[in-house]
Amino acid sequence: MSRKLLFAALLLVVAAVLLTGCAPGNERWASVDNRANFWAGLWHGLIIIVTFVVSWFTNDVRIYEANNVGFGYNIGFILGCMMSLGGGVRAGTHRKRKVRVVTRGVDPDRVARRVERGVKEGIRAAFADRAEKVSDAEWEELGRRIEERVKQEMRDLDEGS
Repeated sequence: MSRKLLFAALLLVVAAVLLTGCAPGNERWASVDNRANFWAGLWHGLIIIVTFVVSWFTNDVRIYEANNVGFGYNIGFILGCMMSLGGGVRAGTHRKRKVRVVTRGVDPDRVARRVERGVKEGIRAAFADRAEKVSDAEWEELGRRIEERVKQEMRDLDEGS
């Protein structure tokens, strides 16, 4: 075992022991006169990961202090958890991945016909209850325009990749 790994493990054990001394469930918070406040809640939220792991091995340490002042402790605890677990910060840092569309070997005419057929059926269903009827020639013109647009977009995609 390397010295760095041994030192890191020892440091982790020492930190866990020190941090659990002020963890929820400690006798410090046992009296009615000394209830956990905002700052204690903030600290308990910050060390939630350590107390969670330690709570597996002992019944003396809990994640949340039940003897608290109420709203102030809860706000501190939630803020501490957010800081410790990274809640809210990571949500804004995710990047959307670009999706590459591979169109090589795909027949644009076939895709355009399928899209045209789907669009026609969708539009006909949407206008089925209308009093005015659309002539077949108008449907054909709409289908032709959609087909041409889809073909052009697929050619542009194929040229861009």
